[in-house]
Amino acid sequence: MPIAGNIEAGMLDSSSWWALYTRHQHEKAVAEMLTAKGFEVFLPLYESTRRWKDRRKELDLALFPGYVFVQIALKDKLCVLQLPGAVHLVSFNGQPVALPEAEVETLRDRLCRAPYLEPHPYLKLGRRVRVHSGPLRGVEGIVVRKKDRLRIIVSADLIMRSVSVEVDEADLEPLVKTEKV
Repeated sequence: MPIAGNIEAGMLDSSSWWALYTRHQHEKAVAEMLTAKGFEVFLPLYESTRRWKDRRKELDLALFPGYVFVQIALKDKLCVLQLPGAVHLVSFNGQPVALPEAEVETLRDRLCRAPYLEPHPYLKLGRRVRVHSGPLRGVEGIVVRKKDRLRIIVSADLIMRSVSVEVDEADLEPLVKTEKV
């Protein structure tokens, strides 16, 4: 029996992954506060080197700027949104939308362990491929070339953000669209 539009009664008590939108550059602080409250949090980071005239510095930046992923039951939404820096859960038609479990697992278990991971402008169109071997096996995305290197662009459609990761061309296979007759 639906409650408040598309939210099922079981979703209020069952734990799901949600994308929490944060204030600009508050991802780490919000993630720390959520962890301190006992929630499971996922904040993917990447290393970036910033150069000034007199020095260089390695920084850990949010892979998806403005977003923290949190696993909560929807009934705990208010507790999360009351944290300083938290803005709202990603929603569609005014209703919070849970992230697909497979998408979060792909990010956590495969992509975030890959070298040369970095944010990329959101892509929807392009030559779709699947990684058939190596640590990224099973990951699907769009292939692009960047400075003589092959990269696969993986998108999180719900938050309209993408990341790119360097791959070996031998590990890729094209995805063929099946057409209905």
